[in-house]
Amino acid sequence: MNGAATTIRAGPDETGLRLDRMLALRLPALSRTRVKRLIESGHVTCAGIALQDPARRVRDGQNFVVILPEDSDPVPVAQPMPLEISFEDEHLIVIDKPAGLVVHPAPGNPDGTLVNALISHCGASLSGIGGVRRPGIVHRLDKDTSGLMVVAKTEAAHQALSRDFAQRRIDRAYAAYVWGVPAPRGGEIAGNIGRSPTNRKKMAVVGEGRGKPAITGYRVEHSFHAQAARLECRLATGRTHQIRVHLAHRGHPLIGDPLYGPRPGRAVARSVGIGCEIAAFRRQALHARLLGFTHPASREHLIFDSPLPADLERLEANLERL
Repeated sequence: MNGAATTIRAGPDETGLRLDRMLALRLPALSRTRVKRLIESGHVTCAGIALQDPARRVRDGQNFVVILPEDSDPVPVAQPMPLEISFEDEHLIVIDKPAGLVVHPAPGNPDGTLVNALISHCGASLSGIGGVRRPGIVHRLDKDTSGLMVVAKTEAAHQALSRDFAQRRIDRAYAAYVWGVPAPRGGEIAGNIGRSPTNRKKMAVVGEGRGKPAITGYRVEHSFHAQAARLECRLATGRTHQIRVHLAHRGHPLIGDPLYGPRPGRAVARSVGIGCEIAAFRRQALHARLLGFTHPASREHLIFDSPLPADLERLEANLERL
């Protein structure tokens, strides 16, 4: 059986847990559904015997070997789609991504992604840059976050930009519309981010020794009475859903966030005369509006600004009327 193998030894506090639950808790990069499928397909063994019952109860001291099959996803294909290009040369391309566009193929989104559009636009030269499945991709935005992204068109550019992201030499600022007004009106939110122990589809601020360190800087740019605010957020790290998780953890989730936004915020919106459209906002109100970096070939410092998209302009106009 080909693939990477990980050995998990059950502890005394895990005795009696279902096998799929125990492995999902110990392997936060995998969803419980993914773990269940691995078990059912014979990719989890104990004492050399393949286990195929996800509900099997765990005993203290048992060693489980989890084998992750080698990725067999197809190579992304070219699909012509319109792109909002802010800059392009032979080394890289800067895209202003609309909300609703997935960055790269994944389960549930096999095509129609930014990667498919980039392959069509850039041609065969993009293939394999930084990896087969995510050619050219240096960083990501969530599907429903709009704004600026830089994509590498050469292996050298990919390595240089990836290094700059890892060493925090990239300047990124986001416009974020949140429920309530943070106090203080500026500062940093620090807290490790990892998979939520109660909902595998969500990330969460977790305790020390878990997840990965994350720091988000913020300042209130404008408040809409006490009910909402527009923030500028800057990332010192780049964890999954970082801004969304940190702001929700502070009690100021993004307006429209379907995963981290609470019901009380929508109730506040519905309670005012013009709140219906605010309550109906269908994506997290987050826009990557500034991107600055050193060009990997010319060493020139480039900085790009993206105006608010039309849906966020409408949202702000409605918030002004609260």
